[in-house]
Amino acid sequence: MTSAAPLPKDDDARARRNVAVLIAAQAILGAQMPMIFTIGGLAGQMLAPNPCWATLPISMIVLGSMLSATPLSAFMGRFGRRAGFWVGTLGGALGATVGAYGLYIGSFWVFLAGSLLTGVYMSAQGFYRFAAGDMASDAFRPKAISWVMAGGLASAVIGPALATNTAEALPVTFLGTYLAVIAVNVLGASLFFFLDIPRPAPAPAGVTLGRSRGELLRDPVILVAMVCAMVSYALMNLVMTSTPLAVVGCGYDKTDAGHIVTAHVLAMYIPSFFTGHLIARFGAPKIVGTGLAILAASGAVALTGVELEQFFVALVLLGIGWNFGFIGATTLLSTAHEPHERGRIQGINDLVVFGGVTFASLSSGGLMNCSGTSVIAGWQAVNLAMIPFLVLAGGSLIWLVMRPRAD
Repeated sequence: MTSAAPLPKDDDARARRNVAVLIAAQAILGAQMPMIFTIGGLAGQMLAPNPCWATLPISMIVLGSMLSATPLSAFMGRFGRRAGFWVGTLGGALGATVGAYGLYIGSFWVFLAGSLLTGVYMSAQGFYRFAAGDMASDAFRPKAISWVMAGGLASAVIGPALATNTAEALPVTFLGTYLAVIAVNVLGASLFFFLDIPRPAPAPAGVTLGRSRGELLRDPVILVAMVCAMVSYALMNLVMTSTPLAVVGCGYDKTDAGHIVTAHVLAMYIPSFFTGHLIARFGAPKIVGTGLAILAASGAVALTGVELEQFFVALVLLGIGWNFGFIGATTLLSTAHEPHERGRIQGINDLVVFGGVTFASLSSGGLMNCSGTSVIAGWQAVNLAMIPFLVLAGGSLIWLVMRPRAD
């Protein structure tokens, strides 16, 4: 499958403006995700009738993201990126409002409903990386995707800091954090007034442009890119979701958990300043493979013990591995479809990715709290669960690289 014809070089001026807007959105609006992931499991543990359900609120966020990915992609295909991103901020604000109410009345089930709505924002944020490449030339596209992901560097600082400073700000624990999330969405929505991505031209009546969904999924590059993106994101979520529970369960403070999550999110986004250059130089498959190897190293470190230093190193490696694996897979996917196929394949891709992340998130709480007699046993179970998925992704990538090429 050939990539889209290169855009004229002058068009990258418009792409760079859009990238600047999306970096700001990733930094400001994106801060709500580390905020919620820092406290979501702890809030769930506080409200849940069963400790095995502690991470269910985070799982519901990911489930909401999975369920909204395909309709949101179709909505953007019809009404444009700006409208889709506004729907995302609406979902984030409503989700935080319902979650805050659930905390106020002490209802685990209302809190879960809010988490499901928050997933709409998470899904919209996932499309920032695709929007970065919409108007970019082939040469600029890997850098555009990478730079937008780098916007998460600021969210890595803003999010956990807001979570730490608002968690006990009101009599109801964590209520202040969810009120802060509402404000982030309301203020951040204004950024998209500056986004300049035209709506896709509608297909003529009765005419389907490009390949069908089935044909797209039979493309080896698309298939492997989706598998590697799903595994990279799912394993990051599996381990990160359990980390605050493991840290606090091992006798450390909530502040320690916040610092570790901050280090992890920084590690997720700092490499983005050069990931695009590495992909341009070495190719996406090699960067994806490097990411999978680093994810494996993260699990190995986590299995060596539960000192704070080991938590920090494991979570930093987890962030770097996610960055290389996920950005590399996203870039690989962007080379395997035509512009008029992007709505179809991007929605399918995020459905698959967040389907895997939902499964990982649902598994995380059970593995952490209910798979052994101690916190340490649960933490080991979480990290051992990475192995089969790394084998799946690594094996598919090797198959892609070594398969006979069509002339």
